[in-house]
Amino acid sequence: MIITYHGGQCFKVSFGDTTLAFDPISKQSKQFDAVKFGADVALVSLRHPDFFGADQVSFGTKEPFVVEGPGEYEFGSVTARGYGVKTHYDKEDRYNTIYQVRMEEMNLVFLGALRDPEIDPKILSEFGDIDILFVPIGGGDVLEVPQAAKLATKLEARLVIPMHYDHGALKSFLKEVGVESLKPVDKLTLKKKDVAEMEGEVVVLGS
Repeated sequence: MIITYHGGQCFKVSFGDTTLAFDPISKQSKQFDAVKFGADVALVSLRHPDFFGADQVSFGTKEPFVVEGPGEYEFGSVTARGYGVKTHYDKEDRYNTIYQVRMEEMNLVFLGALRDPEIDPKILSEFGDIDILFVPIGGGDVLEVPQAAKLATKLEARLVIPMHYDHGALKSFLKEVGVESLKPVDKLTLKKKDVAEMEGEVVVLGS
């Protein structure tokens, strides 16, 4: 599995011939730069230009299957489940979808544009052992740094990847979790055996 970060909450996750895009950024976003790459599946946590740019990951021979909301989904060897939670983003009450994705024997949880760290216990019980957790840390419309750090610890993910931040928020988050000297990496290549040995590690992906 290869994970690359494209700003905001957008990640490209590739394995074999399959590519997933989490929260692709549209051209209409006023906060983040639009993305452009091909994906087989686009998972959208919230219908807003910052995350709803599925057309931006239609490229070359790839035309993505778009997932946007709660439910159970299956595409090839990948299964996904979406959980809807209330949120407030860009001055409007909305619904954010948390995604749990199982692929290559790994359990990924993508929190999306989560603002309230108090997640329904029923949803938490469905997560199981989390291998990779994508957590927003930028504050404002998403989790504040202390909330994000506490939630990441509570969920006991083997690997934590922060998203939706500026330089200040990232610096504060790394200090909060005790890895101030951590340097960003361009991409992350993982196998199940690598993640199985981790215990709450943090990786910052560059965009």
